[in-house]
Amino acid sequence: MTMITNPQKKKHNQATQKEMSVMDHAAELRRRILVILSFFVVALIGGFFLAVPLIQLLQEAPQVQEMSLNAFRLTDSLWVFVNFAVITAVILIIPVILYQLWAFVSPGLKESERKATLAYIPIAFFLFLGGIAFAYFVLLPFVIGFMSTMASRLDIEEMYGISEYFSFLFQLTLPFGALFQLPVIVMFLTRLGVVTPALLRKIRKYAYFVLLVIGALITPPDLLSHLLVTVPMLILYEVSIVISTATYKKYQSK
Repeated sequence: MTMITNPQKKKHNQATQKEMSVMDHAAELRRRILVILSFFVVALIGGFFLAVPLIQLLQEAPQVQEMSLNAFRLTDSLWVFVNFAVITAVILIIPVILYQLWAFVSPGLKESERKATLAYIPIAFFLFLGGIAFAYFVLLPFVIGFMSTMASRLDIEEMYGISEYFSFLFQLTLPFGALFQLPVIVMFLTRLGVVTPALLRKIRKYAYFVLLVIGALITPPDLLSHLLVTVPMLILYEVSIVISTATYKKYQSK
């Protein structure tokens, strides 16, 4: 008969507790994902009702009035409708996704940290909407104007597919929603101690270079459009440094 010593029992209990902890975390993560999927299904149903009015509203926008949108494939109309429904549903549940993420990590945070990070959720959501609005109302008209001017110079008759137009619209606006999250991300990382204002200032020239490259990749090759994209991103970076400084000082004082 094999006798188990006290150190062995202790080691065995620690391994069991660790295994149970991992299983508990996996079960909690699964529950959070199921909540998100449930909200997504409900939002998707709403997205199917909102898709047609949104598509019609965007087709009535001034920058699209002079464009001829056509369906070149039988599935184009269906593709646009389904994509609008899905993207609308995802945007609607962004607060739910952020809250579930917060709820998953919050047990490991202090009470003050839980309250502070919970406040990031509405800020992040409105910044995302602000980024989309900026890209749609400010940048998109200049991009379309540039493309129309180039077509006119080359004596090309403009005729665009509705699928290609809305694909371009999504590719232009949604990344800006993500880029506008920079201040919130910096604030969060500063609070965790991963980022400091000194580090952000130190890498400023490298960050500027990356932002300039991003601006060049997502805009047409004219100076005005490039400035319209790059300048707000540089301002966002400087705002992030200010926010990081305020967060860092507050954290250090505590």
